[in-house]
Amino acid sequence: MPTLVDTLRTAHARRGALLNDARTTAFRVVNGEADGVPNVTVDRFGGLYVVSLYRDFTASEEEALLDAAMAAWAPASLYLKRRPREARVLANVAKETLAPETAARGAPVESLTALENGVSFLIRPGQGLSVGLYLDMRDTRAWLQQEAKGLTVLNLFAYTCAFGVVAMVSGAKRALNVDASRRVLEWGEENARLNAQSVDRYDYIAGDVFDWLKRLAKKGETFDLVVSDPPSFSNTKEARFSAARDYARLAEAAAKVVSPGGRLVACCNHAGLPMKRFESMVSEGIALAGRQGRALSSSGPSSLDFPSAPGQEPALKVHVVQLR
Repeated sequence: MPTLVDTLRTAHARRGALLNDARTTAFRVVNGEADGVPNVTVDRFGGLYVVSLYRDFTASEEEALLDAAMAAWAPASLYLKRRPREARVLANVAKETLAPETAARGAPVESLTALENGVSFLIRPGQGLSVGLYLDMRDTRAWLQQEAKGLTVLNLFAYTCAFGVVAMVSGAKRALNVDASRRVLEWGEENARLNAQSVDRYDYIAGDVFDWLKRLAKKGETFDLVVSDPPSFSNTKEARFSAARDYARLAEAAAKVVSPGGRLVACCNHAGLPMKRFESMVSEGIALAGRQGRALSSSGPSSLDFPSAPGQEPALKVHVVQLR
């Protein structure tokens, strides 16, 4: 019977080529049940590892897991994130309990630079549940690197602007980033500078995505490529959003600012929304916008570091549609 240390070592070794890729230092090394460790994910950023727990672990269970991770991988630093599945639980637990600012093991890290396909991103492990880069989107960003040259790109729910940074690295004409939080957009500006890009404040818009899509459409602004990667659930002063309920409405608003012949890259990371249902919601939204679309591809995250448990679909869904 393999020990927990054995299981963690096996999961790590399973990442194969990623372990030896000098151009990519950020990837997932444990993806829950598929790697034999249910309710646990671990993301690696160079020598920093971020452990996320998706159920309430006892103190002794947490200690055993962290000790096993140190023994299996000898990381320079381990940070811990506690992620109860229910939003009401998250709302009633202190941030410091969910996402301690200090390292659980090893040296404290205020920030570090991680690489993904040669692009640099600033990672801050102690700044909340999200540390600066969603790793399941690596393949989609790699796709964008091949497609963005000469295009105008709209990056919705931009977070730290990874898609915008990749687009500009790849020769895009313009990347406009929209997010509700000015703080994460400023982080995105830091990512741009990290990659020797000039920063124009007009390309980093803080505000409600639906409101800005309406404004852009009213002004007749369109983009060759629109990336829509919303959180599964969100609350702003203006509205509540649920991907499973509202994605068609989002696709409708986004489709109105896609140039003729341009593409909508519709993304969703809600595990409870099946791919087929998601695709139909995107199609419904495009039709409501009075546009016609041709599906180009549907995909998920890389199976190398985001394997799925038997019989389960990946949580991430990416559906690319060309609009007429």
